[in-house]
Amino acid sequence: MQLDSKVAVITGAARGLGRAYAVAMAAEGASILACDISDCGETVAEVTAAGGRIESVVTDITDMESCRAMADAAVSAFGRIDILVNNAALYATLKGARFEDLDEAQWDAVMNVNIKGVWQCCKAVVGPMRQAGGGSIINVSSLAAVYGLPYGLDYVASKAAVIGMTRTMARELGKDLIRVNAIAPSAVMTEGTQDFFGEKFEKAKSVIASGQIIQRNLEPADLTGTVVYLASDASSLVTGQTHMVDGGSWFL
Repeated sequence: MQLDSKVAVITGAARGLGRAYAVAMAAEGASILACDISDCGETVAEVTAAGGRIESVVTDITDMESCRAMADAAVSAFGRIDILVNNAALYATLKGARFEDLDEAQWDAVMNVNIKGVWQCCKAVVGPMRQAGGGSIINVSSLAAVYGLPYGLDYVASKAAVIGMTRTMARELGKDLIRVNAIAPSAVMTEGTQDFFGEKFEKAKSVIASGQIIQRNLEPADLTGTVVYLASDASSLVTGQTHMVDGGSWFL
């Protein structure tokens, strides 16, 4: 198994992509700490039913003390931290508007979660990763960061920042054998994406697929292979990269 004996901390793991990452990584032998501001009970049940090792903790990634408690919980439960998947983000509940009409409170919330939250989670785990002799941080950006998403400047700006953070942290942490990479998916068919597009969901699915070289909408399983690869020793010399998982929408 590709992740045997490794310990993975996954944020935003209560549903959607976070749950898919937890299930896939546990199947490859990783011990999982599932973290979310919401209860991760269903994720824990699914991984446990499949024979995986998993614990969960309620985590508010905008609160540094909560992030430290997250890292402490992983070390307490499993003895180390090898992998962080920075998946938690504001997306499904966002209200789109022209950039000059975006709600200021929403803008601030997006930056607080999608940028500051990623930074704080990285700060929380980097000490245990150094003690473990290295590790892999996987940040979740978006196709929107390089393609542009009209009426979503707050989300686009936050995900573009994730790419810049990934590159800078990769340069800083290389000496510690901690790799930092990002994935940038197109819209994935999850509950969050359906919530985001609302009544326009079916039309959005068609438009998104038609803009891809491989004209099929992304499902969570289309991302798990890339995440497992970046978490594993197979990518031991891959760092600072943004991996587009988008059916060929954009070449980076």
